[in-house]
Amino acid sequence: MNAHTPPDYARARQPRRAHYDAETVNAILDTGLVGHVGFIADGRPMVMPMAYARHGDTIYLHGASKTRIVAMHKDGEPITMTVTHLDGIVAARSGMHHSMNYRSAVVHGHTRLVTDIDESELALKLITEHLLPGRWAEVRPMLPKERKATGVLALEIEATSAKIRQGPPVDDEEDHALPIWAGVIPIVTGLGRPVGDGLYPGELPPPPSAALAREKFA
Repeated sequence: MNAHTPPDYARARQPRRAHYDAETVNAILDTGLVGHVGFIADGRPMVMPMAYARHGDTIYLHGASKTRIVAMHKDGEPITMTVTHLDGIVAARSGMHHSMNYRSAVVHGHTRLVTDIDESELALKLITEHLLPGRWAEVRPMLPKERKATGVLALEIEATSAKIRQGPPVDDEEDHALPIWAGVIPIVTGLGRPVGDGLYPGELPPPPSAALAREKFA
C-alpha cells in the first residue's frame, strides 16, 4: 500500500488534516481495537463493529459463516472500514470551535471469501494476535467444527486515507481575552489487569499475551 493520489471517494474534505501515505494509515490500523465495517444489505447501509487484522495490503475479518457480512460478500462486493483513535476533547471559547483530537483511517476495497485452509488459519491467527500478541500458541487448536462454522473475509485494500487532528482549540483571535477556560481534555485508553473466569480448579497467572496486549494498547 503505497502513497498515491486516491480516487475522489477516498479523499478527505479537509486537505490540511488528510494523509494518504501507508506509514500513517498502517500505524492507525495496527493499533486499533475495533474496525467499523460498512456495507449494503438488502438495499440499506449497515455498519458493524468487528475484530480485524492487517496483513500487507489485506484486511482480514471473520464471523459466523452464515452471518450477513460473510454470506453476502463472497463474490467481491465493495465494503469500507474505519478505525478511529480518540485522543482528546478540544474545548474552545465558543461552541463553534469545539472539536476533538483524533486519528482516523478509512479503508476501501472489495472482499474475497477465504477458502484456502492455510490462509484461513493464518487470518484467524492474525486476528487473534492483533488483540492478544502471542495468544495463538497459548490456546488449543481449533476443532474442525469450529473452523467450519467460521467464515473469513479478505478485504483487499484499494484506497485508503487518514485524518488527524491534534493540538489546542482554534479560537477567533478576539475571543482570546474572554474569561473562559479553553484547552484539551485528554482521552486516555488502556487495558486493565486481567481477571480470570474462575473455572479452572486452581490458580493460573495471566498469560504473556495479556501483558503484551497491555503494552501494545497503552
